Amino acid sequence: MDDLRRPSAADDPSAPFHFRDPLPLVATAIHAGHDLRAEVDGLMVLDERRRLQEEDPFTDRVAARAEAHVVVRRSRFEVDLNRSREDAVYRRPDDCWGLDVWATPPSDEVVGRSLEVYDAFYEGLATRLDALAARGPFVVYDVHSYNHRREGPDAPAAPAVDNPDVNVGTGSMDRSRWAPVVDAFVGALDGVVVGGRPLDVRENVRFEGANLCRWVHERYPDTGCALALELKKTFMDEWTGHLDEVHLDELARAVAATGPTVVAAARCGR
Repeated sequence: MDDLRRPSAADDPSAPFHFRDPLPLVATAIHAGHDLRAEVDGLMVLDERRRLQEEDPFTDRVAARAEAHVVVRRSRFEVDLNRSREDAVYRRPDDCWGLDVWATPPSDEVVGRSLEVYDAFYEGLATRLDALAARGPFVVYDVHSYNHRREGPDAPAAPAVDNPDVNVGTGSMDRSRWAPVVDAFVGALDGVVVGGRPLDVRENVRFEGANLCRWVHERYPDTGCALALELKKTFMDEWTGHLDEVHLDELARAVAATGPTVVAAARCGR
């Protein structure tokens, strides 16, 4: 009988039971993918190494630390889910950092099939987030990464003053409604030691977030708070793709650990 009166806790293996309710938090990694449909690959002139450099490799491993997560396997060079539907397929170099992507421009039929992926993604996301919104406030971590050594592999990195380790994009957010969530995230992560030094976490320095966050805020104005998390590629070599496993693991753990604090802030602001 004494055992039955003991509080149940996940860190108490002697407890007879414990309840674990998943946090109302979803993490997405929509630019982690590198795959291309065969018909798209056949039209492309952009080499694989350069394509990988502009994708967000390993962000799927950060997002996967959340119990509820979405990982996209298709490359943004097939369809970019973080842009509006009419701009989701890159057509011209101006659409994508001045890069020549196509040996032969994709036909309307090819573009249409790419947009089917776009539509299916947002339909699937809506189904899942609608159910979450019915329960109350929820948070989305839209996980990306960004380059900071664009001048070359041996050139100095871009100045840290303009390139935080974690840029929190909140451009489409109702800041008056969700400020406690932003503050909770930054407060929980800023200064945490990763890769041997404290993280620099700031808001809207390099990026303000794009289509996915905007879509969440428009569809769920009273319940959905999306943070666009841009991780500086200090956890990898952005030119070779080589990964620092220890650094990435520390970063992923640090981001995941913010979840309970951030969700509590979202619920308190209801």
